[in-house]
Amino acid sequence: QVQLVESGGGAVQAGGSLRVSCVASGRIFSVNVMGWYRQGPGKQRELVATVTSGNSKTYADSVKGRFTISRDNAKNTVYLQMNSLKPEDTGVYYCNAIIQEFTWPREETEYWGQGTQVTVSS
Repeated sequence: QVQLVESGGGAVQAGGSLRVSCVASGRIFSVNVMGWYRQGPGKQRELVATVTSGNSKTYADSVKGRFTISRDNAKNTVYLQMNSLKPEDTGVYYCNAIIQEFTWPREETEYWGQGTQVTVSS
């Protein structure tokens, strides 16, 4: 069984910073893409940022220049540093990962974390 466990998040005033982390654990052979999605109140879940095992990164236009995604491949961990936070960044942040387990044949499976709340007040 593979699990994604998020930590961090919380409440902050506009202009502040937060960092969320996500650790993948279990019978993991390799982790391909790791990323963060968010779902604001009354909104659909949206992509925030992704990073591949080769450190190729993508960002939503709304967070470019403010958020930084990074990962530690040795620890199967992905981080999201969020600076200059805005009230519209409020939502539940979900970790996402494409993982190959120690199974045969090798297949990639998408996993989600349980989500962590980020609240930005004006």
